[in-house]
Order: sequence, then structure tokens, then C-alpha cells
Amino acid sequence: MRQEIYQRLQQREELLRFVRLHPIWYRTLARDPNAFAELEKQANYFYGKTVPQRIGQFGEQLSMVNMLIQMARAMRD
Repeated sequence: MRQEIYQRLQQREELLRFVRLHPIWYRTLARDPNAFAELEKQANYFYGKTVPQRIGQFGEQLSMVNMLIQMARAMRD
């Protein structure tokens, strides 16, 4: 693997962890260093950091809070 690619991975621990979990990326980056942007996209999807995933997580949290409020109201009555 090229030294500049490895340095970029070391700067972002999350990406380095992703590459260690998916070793195919070592070969991919060695052959095509321009694939780093695709690596970042795949890592963001894997870690749940895309916009749709975050909106879904927020919706789940909101429904959990709503359920807790309803339970508190039911217990109060």
C-alpha cells in the first residue's frame, strides 16, 4: 500500500478499522488510490453515518421518547 494512503488511513482511525475489517480494501487501494472516496462512502454506510440512516436513528429515538411519555402519563392516571 502506498505510504500516503496509509497515512490518510492512520489519520482517521475509523477508516483504518474499516479496512482491517474488510481486507479487500487493502488490495483495492493498492491498485487504485483514487478509490479512497469510495472507501469513505462504504465506511460511512457501514458505520451508519449516511443522512438516511441518521434520520432513521433520530426517528427511532423520537418514537422511544414518545413511548416513555405515554407510559408516564398512563402511570400518572
